Amino acid sequence: MTAMTTESAWDALDGVNLPKGYRVEITDGRIIMTPQGENQWEVILSASPQIKKQLAGHGRILSDVMIDFPSTLFGYAPDLAVIAPGAEHNSRGRYEWHDVEAVLEVVSPSSQDKDYVTKVRVYAECGIPIYVVIDPAEAACTVHTAPSRRGAYREAERVPFGNDLFLPLGDRTLVLETDEFPTEKPTPGTA
Repeated sequence: MTAMTTESAWDALDGVNLPKGYRVEITDGRIIMTPQGENQWEVILSASPQIKKQLAGHGRILSDVMIDFPSTLFGYAPDLAVIAPGAEHNSRGRYEWHDVEAVLEVVSPSSQDKDYVTKVRVYAECGIPIYVVIDPAEAACTVHTAPSRRGAYREAERVPFGNDLFLPLGDRTLVLETDEFPTEKPTPGTA
């Protein structure tokens, strides 16, 4: 990742009218637009109210909202981001990476490499305390904790769907039920 900067990768999109219904992110300086998938949406619909209820005004839950990262090459809008209590918007009207307590990303066939490789590196370098990869094809979540500024998480726990996810956020722990998370249906003709 580039050195800490006051510029944002999102600055490249200032004044651009983006199409509705598409997720927009910036990876390695490239603008990537993808439609939101059904499984992704179902996970967000299941997890978001659970998180919001447990936060009870002590932090916020955001979905597909631009977060400023300390790079002009990476601009992410996580599927779900837990924002720390007391965090405030910057001069651009966005939260910054250091305001994020946890990120939850739902894997789709087109996002596997980003979710399992690139985002692990970027989120760890930024010190995001918890990064959860929710994978409907594997029917499991991977909870990454203990970030290293060298671009890796020192701990990872795999949690199969149907088991509760425990997300320790400072002085509180969020518990997410995963039994309603959808699984990826196999593609016809594959075994």
